Amino acid sequence: MLVIPAIDLLDGKCVRLYRGDYNRQTVYAEDPLAVALGFQEAGAKLIHIVDLDRARGSLQGNRSILKLLTKSLKLCLEVGGGVRSLEDIKELLDLGIKRLIIGTALITKPAEVTTWLAKERFYPIAGIDAEKHYLKAWGWTTASSLTDQELASQLVQMGFKEIIYTNIAKDGTLRGPDLKSTNAIAQTSGLPTILSGGIGSLEDLDKVFKQAHPLVKGVIVGKAIYEKRFSLATAIKLYQTDQDVVNQ
Repeated sequence: MLVIPAIDLLDGKCVRLYRGDYNRQTVYAEDPLAVALGFQEAGAKLIHIVDLDRARGSLQGNRSILKLLTKSLKLCLEVGGGVRSLEDIKELLDLGIKRLIIGTALITKPAEVTTWLAKERFYPIAGIDAEKHYLKAWGWTTASSLTDQELASQLVQMGFKEIIYTNIAKDGTLRGPDLKSTNAIAQTSGLPTILSGGIGSLEDLDKVFKQAHPLVKGVIVGKAIYEKRFSLATAIKLYQTDQDVVNQ
């Protein structure tokens, strides 16, 4: 399976939040490019990037950093956080990023999202971010009455190619992933699914590797790497092969 390291950008720095709480953040690096180059050297095929400034509605964002990363790296990037308009999609495509994660807009304006997928040539990924199975939007600050299963059942028809599923209660906790819910989302949607949130050890990765639904194609790792619970290179050596492909 793909082992996908994460970079969360806030005010130009690499941070991690605890359960998505902006008031409980830890800054791990001042230089996102240095972090990304380290991931590339470790053997990553894909980096998961979230623009936390854009996610909570700030117009500031981290576009200049994304531009630097795309010019400096040889691997693939996927970007989420504030991808809420056709203009946002075009901006990121102009930077050369084709794997785009759409979350909030799936809740607030699903009909428009369907038209974006038809108009622009990119690899659309649905970001399903849930707390107690109910979706949350706007950087996880706003609750929705829509459930993760309800959304998952609609995604193929909308034109999505992949899902990233995050149990918000697990994110940034290092207390183990929600594999049960991730497997259920893969089963319901029929789409390749990436697990996100809660990975704290190689044992957690081993559990996902051995017990995941066949459509669970990868796992995002973040805080565990920054906290040095294990090395990215070791995780990749154990659980990622040359046959693991990044679609874009």
